[in-house]
Amino acid sequence: MSSPQYFTSYSPFSGVLSSQSHYSQAVRIGDRIECSGQGNKYTPGTTTLNNIPPKLNKPCPPETGTIPSSLPAEIDLAFANVDACLRSASCGGPGPGGGSGSGWRQVYRVNLYTTVEMGEEMVAAWAACMRKWAGEDHRPLLTGVGVAALAVPGMRVEIEVVAFAQGQSEGE
Repeated sequence: MSSPQYFTSYSPFSGVLSSQSHYSQAVRIGDRIECSGQGNKYTPGTTTLNNIPPKLNKPCPPETGTIPSSLPAEIDLAFANVDACLRSASCGGPGPGGGSGSGWRQVYRVNLYTTVEMGEEMVAAWAACMRKWAGEDHRPLLTGVGVAALAVPGMRVEIEVVAFAQGQSEGE
């Protein structure tokens, strides 16, 4: 059996979060990759979870510094973070795009956690992101769970995945 390889960072903030909360963003054992729940990015310039003023302690895209008001935009950011996490663990490369894996095309199981009702808007946004990120012909297993709150204040969507690193052996 292969030894686990742990990946703590695919971006500057993911490294800070992993370090402060003492967990890994992803783990790879042989050809299997599991990613911790991924949501949005944080406000640029924040470096700690403790001591962040409440108005800054929320997820957001790096371009604007604010959380998207649009649910589809928030879901798309979570998909982007999952993709970066998977690519990092696929080859052990650091940072966004550091690995050369197939990202969402590798995913075979998805757990979706959301604080919003799984209504028409959510389903439409989810399906659009699956087509965009995984492709029209790739349909991984999905479990969607409604929750009262997620770990990061203001976050409405968190995605964790399990993927198969096809044809890639450890250390490539």
